[in-house]
Amino acid sequence: MQPLQNAGIPGRLSAPQPGWTTRADVVVIGSGIAGLTAALRIRAEAPDLSVLVVTKTVLNAGSTQWAQGGIAAALGEGDTPEQHEVDTLIAGAGACDRAAVQVLVTEGPEAVRELIALGTNFDHHDGVLSLTREGGHHRDRIAHAGGDATGAEIQRALIAAIERDPSIEVIQHALAVDLQLDAAGGVAGVTLHVLGEGQIDGVGAVHCRAVVLASGGMGQVFNQSTNPAVSTGDGMALALRAGAVLRDLEYVQFHPTVMYLGPDARGQQPLISEAVRGEGAFLVDWEGTRFMQGVHELADLAPRDVVAKAITRRMEETSKPHMWLDARHLGAEFWEKRFPTILATCRSHGVDPVTELIPVAPAQHYASGGVLTDLEGRSNIPGLYATGEVACSGVHGANRLASNSLLEGLVFSRRIAAVLPAELRPWSEPVVDQRERGIVGEVVRRKVQKQMTKRVGVIRSADSMAHATIKLRGLLNKKAEFVGPDQWEATNLLSISTALTQAATLREETRGTHWREDFPERDDARMAGHFDTVLRGGELLTTFQPSPATDDVAVPVNQPATH
Repeated sequence: MQPLQNAGIPGRLSAPQPGWTTRADVVVIGSGIAGLTAALRIRAEAPDLSVLVVTKTVLNAGSTQWAQGGIAAALGEGDTPEQHEVDTLIAGAGACDRAAVQVLVTEGPEAVRELIALGTNFDHHDGVLSLTREGGHHRDRIAHAGGDATGAEIQRALIAAIERDPSIEVIQHALAVDLQLDAAGGVAGVTLHVLGEGQIDGVGAVHCRAVVLASGGMGQVFNQSTNPAVSTGDGMALALRAGAVLRDLEYVQFHPTVMYLGPDARGQQPLISEAVRGEGAFLVDWEGTRFMQGVHELADLAPRDVVAKAITRRMEETSKPHMWLDARHLGAEFWEKRFPTILATCRSHGVDPVTELIPVAPAQHYASGGVLTDLEGRSNIPGLYATGEVACSGVHGANRLASNSLLEGLVFSRRIAAVLPAELRPWSEPVVDQRERGIVGEVVRRKVQKQMTKRVGVIRSADSMAHATIKLRGLLNKKAEFVGPDQWEATNLLSISTALTQAATLREETRGTHWREDFPERDDARMAGHFDTVLRGGELLTTFQPSPATDDVAVPVNQPATH
């Protein structure tokens, strides 16, 4: 298969020269479960190392804070890592790295127990950890907190632990601009833009020996997303410009049940957790028909790609803008105890789920692809590690299994911390950066979102993506008149959107979250493998790396458990 090229992506962002410098052994970019776990564990493994955590706004503003459903691990009676592995592989549609999945499910229970020991207060019933079920799981294995506020509770516990360690420095309101590289092509530092009181230009540089990317996803590529506004693909774009390999960008998960707020809604949308269906809610069309029956053996709890496609098909068949989620039978008391956050959100938008149907439609939710890493979180750039949604560890394949995301960040950050101190590179000086600078105007952001939503969203085709490619290439010419965070974010979104579209164009099949209406079937004979993208001299080069399909597994017998 011939590689596909696309020219014009900047090799670094146009930015002022650093006006200040500081120093830390390790810089962690991101403050969600992945970033804070990495910082805490690195300090635990090597107390003499200095660790600096950089976060784009404030410590609790990332995606972890918004995680409702919970964290998956084989913690319940009768459940095993092997059963969790099977569910993960099936959801991943033949694109998972089986070794990575085995790491996730075998190390997951211990990692969650350590999270509890750190002070995370998960929900219990009669002294026993409460576990629920979500789409794609054949067991109740989702631990949750505050009913539907799991991410917020985990974030609280991790921030409290960070604050107990005065040796971990934190810089808030800091956007990572670009990596600084040494003569060997390894990490020598990172440039940051820090918003300070009275500062117009806050660009500086941190001299470091390693960078751990934990900057989250790229949900703002699309008009509607469950991701917070900070998720603009900054970490993926920064790594791409430094020479890192990005893998599986075409696998973008659209959550099936996002509250529909109207055709003009933009930005972060209210998520209706899969756990609501796990507790008995079900989907219906405008006639009240339960259309998931017969579509999949798990019906309303099928993997997310199956449900999102079914909702989209029914919307097209009926010319309706959304479908409905019926959870009225759960009752007011159950809603108030189990899903208080979702209940309040729905009511704030004029819908009472205790007595009314909830309007839902798919919206962007999670990027399964990202910076290619090995089982210890190493990228191909010496000294650059990645963990969480910014990374492609191989555990999610073509479709992330519900509630595996928090677990991935937890497990692989621990693995990074286990190896990083021993292999930490010596201090080195950054070389003069010869990469071509570039930046586009803030106006590009909306134009990118429009093209990606319309032509590279839930349903894709060669024609739609060819049109998007032309439009995206044209946007590279819309140079910025000013230099700052809005322009850097727009450039990052355009870079990642172009790379995503390129990979999606080459994957001529339907697999997991990647749905091609012109190639409606999965094609293991030709497409079992990964598309890797690198940036070389302003050109995006995307190539195919064949690998065997990995989901030829059977569902374990006698595994269903009651709630």
